[in-house]
Amino acid sequence: MRIPRPKLSYSNVIATIALFVALGGAAVAAGLPKKSVGPQQLKPGAVTTKALHRKAVTSGKIAPKAVTAGKLGPFAVLPGNLGNGIITSEKIGDGSVIASKIKNGVITTNKLTNGAVTTAKLGDGTVNNPKLADGSVTPSKLAPGVIGQLQGKLESGETLRGVFDLGDGTEVAREGVSFQYPLTNLPDASEANILGAGASTVACPGLKGINGQTPEAAPGQLCLYVRGGSGHVVFDPETVSRLGFGLLAEFHPPQNDFRVFGYWAVTAP
Repeated sequence: MRIPRPKLSYSNVIATIALFVALGGAAVAAGLPKKSVGPQQLKPGAVTTKALHRKAVTSGKIAPKAVTAGKLGPFAVLPGNLGNGIITSEKIGDGSVIASKIKNGVITTNKLTNGAVTTAKLGDGTVNNPKLADGSVTPSKLAPGVIGQLQGKLESGETLRGVFDLGDGTEVAREGVSFQYPLTNLPDASEANILGAGASTVACPGLKGINGQTPEAAPGQLCLYVRGGSGHVVFDPETVSRLGFGLLAEFHPPQNDFRVFGYWAVTAP
């Protein structure tokens, strides 16, 4: 009796070949030795999210500087992913940490290094009473002159400055000037302390700064610097005190502008 045999068809041949290829590929993958896949075996872009097993990427698997901002997905970096001390000043770009990037209450005392908070780092009104620990504000933390301002007086060595401008069309003019903060003692306001714009003495070191607009005075001295106008100006001795001073100007014909002006400075002894 003749036994019937199945005939080979094109579809049967193709299916058989595909089966062998599939099984052979799986066998090759299963037979790869450990750590046999390195950078040379991987094509650019070959490692995608779907190709990675969960938690497959550890610190030892990442080459130095391999992780750039563009390689990180949204919210990929969480506190648990960061090793202790991994974020240092050198790792943070200038201006990258702004107020909107910081969660409320994240920055505590142990997160700040000594001297990290400078004037330039503080926003206006940032430091209020609840933010200050007891005893945190010491004299060394205050800018020059702050203590005197709080006490309502000018601290020793601090200088007040201002302008004067006398003249109202008459032959005699007067002007009173009050200090923003009172001095501890009466300043010396002798006639020798009234100088022209380019002059200076030990008591009155002259006009300094940009365009000569910063009048100077030695400690305990009240100095006047005449910048322009005509007439003779003097301190009114009856009004000079720790609270301020008065000026008296006299104009004589043929002077007709009846004006004298300039700067003054006083430094607390």
